[in-house]
Amino acid sequence: MNQSEIRAMDETIREDAQLLGSQLQLLREKLFPPEAQKQLRRFSSAEAARLIGVTESYIRHLASAEDGPIREKQANGGKRSYSLDQIHTLRNFLARGKASYLPNRKIGDHLQVIAVTNFKGGSGKTTTAAHLAQYLALRGFRVLAIDLDPQASMSALFGYQPEFDVGDSETLYGAIRYDEHRRPLSEIIRSTYFAGLDVVPADLELHEFEHDTPRVLADPRRDSSELFFMRVANAINDVADRYDIVVIDCPPQLGFLTMSALCAATAVLITVHPQMLDVASMNQFLTMTSQLLGVVRNAGGNLTYDWMRYLITRHESNDAPQAQIVAFLRNLFAERVLTATMVKSTAVSDAGLSKQTIYEAPRESMNRQTYDRAVEAMDSVNGDIEKLILRAWGRVV
Repeated sequence: MNQSEIRAMDETIREDAQLLGSQLQLLREKLFPPEAQKQLRRFSSAEAARLIGVTESYIRHLASAEDGPIREKQANGGKRSYSLDQIHTLRNFLARGKASYLPNRKIGDHLQVIAVTNFKGGSGKTTTAAHLAQYLALRGFRVLAIDLDPQASMSALFGYQPEFDVGDSETLYGAIRYDEHRRPLSEIIRSTYFAGLDVVPADLELHEFEHDTPRVLADPRRDSSELFFMRVANAINDVADRYDIVVIDCPPQLGFLTMSALCAATAVLITVHPQMLDVASMNQFLTMTSQLLGVVRNAGGNLTYDWMRYLITRHESNDAPQAQIVAFLRNLFAERVLTATMVKSTAVSDAGLSKQTIYEAPRESMNRQTYDRAVEAMDSVNGDIEKLILRAWGRVV
């Protein structure tokens, strides 16, 4: 064996992590110069009109009027474009005459907390959570995205690299830890380049909650007024008046973090990749979840949900074995399987190469037909979820 290879494995892994981290930082600075901060693209008149629910000509009229709420910006070629902030301003202006232009929850509507979860990695969980949060922000909801996965993929997607941008107690752990260093969630929340969407980033310190909780549970002197499964809910309640919807990207294992998120949730979305091994893994996940949450419920945990749905992800409609599994799941679970599926798309993958979602990537950056199909499929999934949210608020959809 080469002498240079005879070394402690932890040293090799640490050096590899540092090397990879520095290269990721350089890549981010290359993708988003000079401030290394992500920015959201602008939207065409047609896109703005579709998002608000008015005609394109009316958007142009509002933007060109002397006393209008915004001023349009013309790009090269005279094409009009609008920032998401401007689109929200238009919504607020129109809501003065018709309240339905603003979908925000009203008095008596409870905060919607959606836990996106799966026991198995690679099921499209983070892709689902990120696109759902952005879709809801585009629709005019006030959204908080919470990254509970220590791998922090959603945080990176939203422009926060855990190795460089997230310090001690700057994840949800800071608001749910058991010691005197606990902080209000309001101090941890960060704004994003996506107007109407805030984020609580993640990093490896979230593992501390998994380590701390067994020790606290074993301590006879513990304060029983706030058990572990109440801590996420209580942290969210402190900022509930600022948001309409919270989307939680759960870690891909059934630990204390996941159980705490499920107890804080008002709705649960379980991602399913339609392969037999994934479905078999999901069966284990459901069995373990029911057993553990049964214990939590008997201890006083709240497990009453507005809805629970299974979402088929990475779906290839022309794949016969996948079609059989999808039909099998629909036969078993009926309406609990969302009608729309998240299709496997090169457009979503291509956008991800530059740390973007399909909602961020400009249409001209890839094959337009592929892009349109991906957006249509993503909108169908998220539109179905939006309807479930509105029904939970008692609105006719």
